[in-house]
Amino acid sequence: MTTISQFIEYLDSEFGTLQICADQKGITSIGFVKEKPKTTKSGEVTKQAVTQLQEYLAGTRSLFDLPLNPKGTEFQHQVWQQLRTIEYGQTCSYADIAKGINNPKAVRAVGAANGRNPLTIVVPCHRVIGSNGKLTGYAWGTAIKAGLLALEQKTV
Repeated sequence: MTTISQFIEYLDSEFGTLQICADQKGITSIGFVKEKPKTTKSGEVTKQAVTQLQEYLAGTRSLFDLPLNPKGTEFQHQVWQQLRTIEYGQTCSYADIAKGINNPKAVRAVGAANGRNPLTIVVPCHRVIGSNGKLTGYAWGTAIKAGLLALEQKTV
């Protein structure tokens, strides 16, 4: 008997279609896709993620409670964990994240790790802005970043 080791579900949102992937241990990635296949391989954890993301997008959830299993280096995991400390509706700079992981000179490396975050929204890389207060790059485009920040500001 073989077991399904990969689960995939999709969620249509005002920002685009989110693809949620998981393995037996937890969510491995969440990201926007241009197209979705007609079939999905639902799992309990992907269903849970869809529900929590729907609640977030409706403005009724500010924290996620999901098992996560992203792939990355030890440094990336440090950065991603620090991103999860940014409170809903708040922003911080790459320098703040670097200080938070006790590596204040690693601002550029933090930016690179932030850009490789495989768990958009749940690990809130959209809450990181430039030290000048301006929106900086976002893997899914600054329009989506601005929209997510505006969504959070409406419900704070």
